[in-house]
Parts: sequence; C-alpha cells; structure tokens
Amino acid sequence: MFYSIIVPVYNRPDEIEALLNCIVQQTYRNFEVLIIESGSTIKSDEVVLTYKDKLNIHYFFKGNDGQGFSRNYGFARAQGDYFIVLDSDVLLDSDFVEKIHTSLTNNYLDAYGGPDRLHPSSSKIQKAINYCLTSVFTTGGIRGNKNHVGKFYPRSFNMGFSRKVYEATNGYKLPFFGEDIELSARIMSLGFTTGLIESAHVYHKRKNNFRDFYKQMNFFGRSRINIYLHFPDTLKLVHFFPAAFFIYLMMLPLLLIFMPPLGMVGLLLLTIYCQLIFLEASYKNQSITVGILALAGVFVQMTGYGIGFINDYIKKVVIKAK
Repeated sequence: MFYSIIVPVYNRPDEIEALLNCIVQQTYRNFEVLIIESGSTIKSDEVVLTYKDKLNIHYFFKGNDGQGFSRNYGFARAQGDYFIVLDSDVLLDSDFVEKIHTSLTNNYLDAYGGPDRLHPSSSKIQKAINYCLTSVFTTGGIRGNKNHVGKFYPRSFNMGFSRKVYEATNGYKLPFFGEDIELSARIMSLGFTTGLIESAHVYHKRKNNFRDFYKQMNFFGRSRINIYLHFPDTLKLVHFFPAAFFIYLMMLPLLLIFMPPLGMVGLLLLTIYCQLIFLEASYKNQSITVGILALAGVFVQMTGYGIGFINDYIKKVVIKAK
C-alpha cells in the first residue's frame, strides 16, 4: 500500500527537521511526505530541501487558515491510497509506518488513531504535564488508551484514513477548535470502521512551561464546545469535570467564610484529591519533584480547560439560545 504522510507546520522548522530525521529512517518505505506550511514567518523550506534526495517529499506554502484546512490542502495533492496525519511536533520509532502497514494488512480499518507517549529525554515539567494529560484523576485518562470509556476518536497528532474516507467526507470541516474529533465523529456516522492501532505510537512533545500549558488547555475547553455544536452526543459528563472543579475552587473560600462546616468538608475532599495526584505522579515518574509539579499542573489544566469550556458554553450555547 502506498501512503501519504501529511504534516501541517507553522513556524517550526526545528521540529520538522527532527520529524523528517525520523521519517527517513523508516523500515517501510512505500510512502510520500507532504509538508504544508501555513503562512509561517519562520519557514521550513530550506529544511525540507535537505531531504529531497532522501525522501519522496513535497513542500507547499499557503496562507494561514488553520491546521484542519492545511491538512485538506495536502489531501487534495496526495497520491497515496491511505493518508497518515501527524502533528509537526512528534517523533517516531523507525518501524512506525511498518506497524501501521502490518496492522492494516491483518485487520483493515478505514480510519485509525494511534497513542502518544512521552519521549525519554523530556524535562521534569514535561513529565508533569504528560501526567496531567494521561491520568485517570483528570480528563486525560482516555487519551490513546485501549480501555478508555466510550467511543475512541482518532486525533490528528497521530491518525490516518483511506482515500475512500477522504472522498466521502472531504476532510476537515473546521480549521481548528476540535477539528479532528469532528472529523472522526463524521467518519463514524458514515459507517466506516475505526479503531486504535496501539503499537503505532508517536512521541509527542509536551509544553515546557505552565503558561503555554494553560493556553493549550483553554483552547481544548473551547474546542469541546465547538465539537458539541456539531455533534451534541459527543459531550459526556467527564467533559464537565474541569468546569465543575473551577467553580468548586471559586466557591470554597465563600463556603469557609459563610458555611464553615461545609467548607471544611470541601477542603478535606480537595486535600485528599491533591494527595492522590501527588502520590500517583511521584510513583509513576519515580520523582517527588515531578509529583509536586504535576499537582500544580492539574490546577493549571483544570482552570484553563474549565474557563475555556464555561466561556464558550455561555457564549455559543446559552446566549445563542436566547
């Protein structure tokens, strides 16, 4: 099978170079690579040029209209039977494409998703953020997990689908804000087979400071409402947890002042939750420092996601309904 690897990029030449260095080492070689540069001011064209003799690679520069539409631009120009979609900030093992090909040969899927892992060279704060994104004590416990609750939705940092799927869906309808889940939901609604290829993981770069992590989580919270507007049944109870946690934090001081007994109960529950986070993160990473950072990261995660979720729910659902 001939694959087309589609990668949108914006101002990340260093990351593209690292990714291409992984792609050039792939054991399965029947593929092309399409790099779609979306209005970058720091371009990747010179990096791509150094791989012209090593890969079947194509570079395109276009306006910045969102990663979803940039991927569509690549799909329209791809020659493959099957499209592999990656974010620019991932790294791959040398048998990544081979694992996908073997899995699809043995158990064909019209569309698949793969998990992401933390690279061994990651910093302690990246390990803490990774914990926040994957722990069952946050909303991250279903990320790339075979035993997740509910439907598995392939995500664009590591997903793929056949040309037939692309022709039926015309790719992404949204430029960003949950564009991958919207597409996955539409693929499922059309009756295509989807699933997780657990062995085809990518190493996904995590944010390296809490400020950027907050922005990412706020974006995720807003994205969830955007997805809900297109597919209401994708909004589950677990998605309300960060918003409820944020409201809980805001209410706790008032309860301690005006209803001390109830406030003390609330404080006790919060203390137990924090202890669980600290102990699990410390144990999983064998580091007390990571445990402390993870505890701070969870508050950043829940606050950022919760504020984004509440803000867009009010603007796009409550106010719009009036």
